[in-house]
Amino acid sequence: MEIKEDIKRWIENKVDVVGFAPVDRFEEAPEAHHPQRMLQGVKSVIVYGRMIPRGVMRSPDYGKHFLHRSYHSVYPYLDELGYSLANYLERKTGELAVQAPSYLPMVFHGMEPWGVLSLKHAAEKAGLGAFGRSGQLYHPKHGALLRWGAVITSLEIEGDPLMDDMPCPEECTACIKACPVIAIKDERKEFEKMACLAHTIKHAIYPLALKNEEGLKRIERVINTAGYDYWLECFNCVKVCPLNKTKKEN
Repeated sequence: MEIKEDIKRWIENKVDVVGFAPVDRFEEAPEAHHPQRMLQGVKSVIVYGRMIPRGVMRSPDYGKHFLHRSYHSVYPYLDELGYSLANYLERKTGELAVQAPSYLPMVFHGMEPWGVLSLKHAAEKAGLGAFGRSGQLYHPKHGALLRWGAVITSLEIEGDPLMDDMPCPEECTACIKACPVIAIKDERKEFEKMACLAHTIKHAIYPLALKNEEGLKRIERVINTAGYDYWLECFNCVKVCPLNKTKKEN
């Protein structure tokens, strides 16, 4: 318990939320993306989140510009924070720690990108939210406006309570109606990730580097080395969701 409180003190002014998950909560994780594949002797995952300002969602003309800059400012911040926290824990305790990438590099299974560690699922296991209809993880206070980072460690740390309840209002279908590619279905586990990504994520280099079979064979290398600063063409589901608004806005 002492090390858990020490971590909270170290990180409390640097992020908006932090949670802790023992590794046994990851039993259902895909084998290739289980924390045990990332660190020998792992016992805990520390997950933390930084919020995107709500004002980004309310910009009449420049929401995409502000969201672009917010995302690509917070990813390096979370990576540097994880790097610092991992080093702090190793110096202080003698245990092992490693930071999970907040965005890149990713791993490709066929043409489908996967995070080395699914940070949304890790955040769920750390008691920081529950999945809604849109396929996003919702925190009780911050909605789906958090970007995530994590540190995997051989330290044994007590886990936080889980949030199991469906966060979405029972009759709400705002995100389903707002999705232009019908990626969001009516059930919380029916989210078409690839349909969403194909419509939403744009980058000037992708049409050039991935235009033929040879390029597609190297898709993982292309995305992981040239995929920073992608453009977000759509964030309709985030804008319309009542869980991402304050009581005043609703």
